[in-house]
Amino acid sequence: MTRSMTRNWPTWTGYATALWSLVYGVLGLYWTFGGAGYPFARVPDDLSTASILEGTAVHVVAPVMAAIGLGGAVLALVMTHTRPRGSILQAIAAVLAVGLALVVPDYTLVAVVAMAPALIVFAFTGVPGPQDGVGDILYWHRVNLIILFVGGVLWAATALAYHRRSREACVSCGRGAAEPAWKRPEAALRWGRWAVAVAVVANLPYELTRIAWYVGWPLGITDEFHRMMADTPGMLEMGLGLAVLGLGGGVLTHGLVHRWGEVFPRWIWFKAGRRVPPLLAIVPASIVSVVLIPAGLMNTQAPLDGDMWGANAPGILWIAWGAALGVATYAYYLRRRTTCSRCGRGTTSRSDALAARSSGSRAGSRRAGSPATAPRRSRTRSARSATAGSRPGAVHPTSG
Repeated sequence: MTRSMTRNWPTWTGYATALWSLVYGVLGLYWTFGGAGYPFARVPDDLSTASILEGTAVHVVAPVMAAIGLGGAVLALVMTHTRPRGSILQAIAAVLAVGLALVVPDYTLVAVVAMAPALIVFAFTGVPGPQDGVGDILYWHRVNLIILFVGGVLWAATALAYHRRSREACVSCGRGAAEPAWKRPEAALRWGRWAVAVAVVANLPYELTRIAWYVGWPLGITDEFHRMMADTPGMLEMGLGLAVLGLGGGVLTHGLVHRWGEVFPRWIWFKAGRRVPPLLAIVPASIVSVVLIPAGLMNTQAPLDGDMWGANAPGILWIAWGAALGVATYAYYLRRRTTCSRCGRGTTSRSDALAARSSGSRAGSRRAGSPATAPRRSRTRSARSATAGSRPGAVHPTSG
């Protein structure tokens, strides 16, 4: 079932995109004619978001949403079933993907990813503090942004499949008759290292400021703002936690260009020497890279006062962080992909060879260290030596 879905993703993602667009188009019609629950209406600050559409008029935005949704449903079906012609349709799909996944959302996505373990616990134990439950954190305006993000990802997949078909490449792996040099594993490793370096460095200002605030140094903010955060329970601790997550993410990012990102290292004893499944790195890295960009774009809307630069300026660099992490992840994918089950193109990845070599050396060590097999090998070598010496013209191993 899973293999079939992976193989046929260009088809089912097209249908999923059409269904998503149809449902959101119907909702747009509902809000156009006065239905309740318009997700960008003006609401109290504790129930609003920082989306660029927050507070927009329903009579302006809802009809546009209806038109895009209903038209998008038709477009997705056309792109899934017809022969690609030109670049207009894939350009429209790409614009929808960027707008829905990167431009319209705010920091909600990165917050959900960072706090996912806590949100799961809170669902059963309740949210500490004045909140009544998870619903006070994931209220409708925020949930709507998550729904829009999912739609953007679906449109990106539909555009990608259509683009591959338009250039007569394999829709599953993207390989064509001739691959460009920059996609070769050795080339991907070179530019992937640069991408990893940018991704790690881009978040250092955020980590530095948040750690500084926690230890009492108001770096990039006023003393009054620092006292306000110190007087708010959990605020400095949350900033420190996000900084630590960023540092940990930077360490893991190095795995995209190092051997321990392809073969489990020795300190992971229960997996040591085994091949790291590519999706174990590709899926989380891809998610993080995408959700960072709208959070960075949101920070560009905030004022950058001279004595308050630390509040928003480091977050703007998340745009570079997310883009660089996405590039590094793509380089990792190019190096780790194996022979395509659909088109048959490709070769064994370097990690498979490393894992095979590692397991082979372990097996050899076990065989060499077995007392039961050592005498048997010794007797076999003696017999071979004797046989070699008895054959006419054979040179004995000890002869000079």
